[in-house]
Amino acid sequence: MIVELSLKQKTATLACITAAACGLSLAIGPRMLPQTLLTAVTLYLLSGERPTLLFATVRTLPRDINAAWVFLRLSLVLHRYEKRKMTVVRRFEEVAARNPSKVALLMDDQRFTFDEVRRLSDRVACHFRSKGFSRGDTVALMMETRCEYPCVWLGLAKLGVVTALINTNLRRETLRHSIAVANSKAIIVSEELAGAIAEIIDQDGIKGLPIFVYGSDQSSEQTKFDQLPEAENLRQALDGVQCDEDLSTIWRDISPRDKLVYIYTSGTTGMPKAAVITNSRFIMMGTGVYYMLALRDDDIIYNSLPLYHSAGGMVGIGSVLLCGLTAALRKKFSASNFFADCIKYNCTVAQYIGEICRFVLTTPAKPTDTQHQVRMMFGNGLRPQIWTQFASRFNIKQIGEFYGSTEGNSNLMNLDNTVGAVGFVPAFARTFYPVTLVRCEEETGEIIRNSDGFCIRCKPGEAGVFIGKIEMKKALNSYVGYADKKASEKKVLRDVFAKGDMFFNSGDILVTDLFGYYYFKDRTGDTFRWRGENVATSEVEGVITNIVGLKDCAVYGVDIPGTEGKAGMAAIVDTAGKLDLVQLGAGIRGSLPAYARPLFIRVLSELPMTTTFKLKKRDLQLDGYNLEKVKDAIYYLQGDGSYRRFEQADFEVVSSGKGKF
Repeated sequence: MIVELSLKQKTATLACITAAACGLSLAIGPRMLPQTLLTAVTLYLLSGERPTLLFATVRTLPRDINAAWVFLRLSLVLHRYEKRKMTVVRRFEEVAARNPSKVALLMDDQRFTFDEVRRLSDRVACHFRSKGFSRGDTVALMMETRCEYPCVWLGLAKLGVVTALINTNLRRETLRHSIAVANSKAIIVSEELAGAIAEIIDQDGIKGLPIFVYGSDQSSEQTKFDQLPEAENLRQALDGVQCDEDLSTIWRDISPRDKLVYIYTSGTTGMPKAAVITNSRFIMMGTGVYYMLALRDDDIIYNSLPLYHSAGGMVGIGSVLLCGLTAALRKKFSASNFFADCIKYNCTVAQYIGEICRFVLTTPAKPTDTQHQVRMMFGNGLRPQIWTQFASRFNIKQIGEFYGSTEGNSNLMNLDNTVGAVGFVPAFARTFYPVTLVRCEEETGEIIRNSDGFCIRCKPGEAGVFIGKIEMKKALNSYVGYADKKASEKKVLRDVFAKGDMFFNSGDILVTDLFGYYYFKDRTGDTFRWRGENVATSEVEGVITNIVGLKDCAVYGVDIPGTEGKAGMAAIVDTAGKLDLVQLGAGIRGSLPAYARPLFIRVLSELPMTTTFKLKKRDLQLDGYNLEKVKDAIYYLQGDGSYRRFEQADFEVVSSGKGKF
């Protein structure tokens, strides 16, 4: 990441400006007005930070020309869709009509063509219409990954019914809340997950709701499910549906701004929130990757991500339903089978999120590492520390790292393979794609405002909160938020640079360089202050992960009585009991400044993690170093940089405020 030019670069830039001015001066000759104008322009370019800006502009010109072309294509497509009042169903019907026999979805031995997806979704629509469901109703869908999954919610969308895509790992109160908060009128659940619904069947918000169980191949129409005996066997019911009516009279009246699905936040803290995904947002995300990364019509995308998540279910499935690509699905991510599956299905592109790439990198080397045809992987969350190593080992020519949140209006994408960058915004694009960084307190994420009450833009190299201007009339910049309006309002910043303007607050801390590249730094709340310095947990995690051989690691701040700020604590997974604390201490001393070195090391068997591979740091942070809560081994940083076992006597000294740091 470059935030200022070297002396050599500055000198070369100034020399080029001067040489160009001299050449033009000789060409103009002894003419007063042109020479005066040339002198004024030259002095302007030589003053202040303008040589640096000129250098950056010239350096990124090829990148920015390509980005302009790609962005123009995407914008024209979205504009055309907006003019035609395009919805997901309408666009899918066009794709299916054009490629009826092309395979849309692959999984195990299943093959669903586009026509089969269309016909199954029609049967879903007809069946639920016969049950009285109509536009504006919500149905909760709790189903493991299978080819039928997108067919179900697509069929409901043909009626204007909104589908709440429920995380299959939720149980009890969290599950009840997720279904109830969306005001669901019914529940569709796969047979293997019926027990989770049975546990909450008599609770508020669930009691009395009709339940449809998608059974196995072996179940008959008369099958009664032991855990949900009153539920209807949806699979068998759909097999018997004869859908002869013209559903287009219904879905043609649906608006692009109408709700399509709810996708829930991961719930790393508090209860999951239902993010509203409208037709226009789904189209923007689904087609965005296709155009921005120049995917090909014959690409087969390997998608091992959960389909209730925005990456797998919106970006991944969106490229199938909206652009006509093929996706190979897997029920559950497997690091050891990742590239073996890509070979099996002849995949040319693969998706990742979170820590997937690190998990795959930890697998033993084998021939399948490079025997695949995958030329590109795209997703978000690839750590810069392993980026080059991963791409080299598995021979991946391009990494399309992107940044964005399910509910947000601000997205970035890395189009040119720049290691570590989550995307860039060319200078020319900042007017019509108004995203920026504003200054904040890194530890708390609180926005800093100037004496006039407005936010302060960050300079290159200065970390700040990433925000995007809300413009409801533009699909790219609109913001709908969550089903809970109060939760939606909390993400809106008002009077940011002018009275009355509104920006979406991502809650993430990023940093830019001179060339307009953005780099993810931390989530607000994941940065803590120790010894007067801000510590970014993601940076410390990256260092420790490399030292301990890519084991899972989480870093967070813990309170110590009598001290200012928070001390660092690292939780490291060591199931085999082979963590070398001597090597770890030496590596930390050699790689991190004193203030960033964790004071405590907790060794445990596994980290609390969401199904989208996000760490639940809050749980670890609440445990802290309290030996009354933590039964795992904890180690304590010594003056010489080594770590020794943290004993009860140490705990008593630290918790009494008598520790020396």
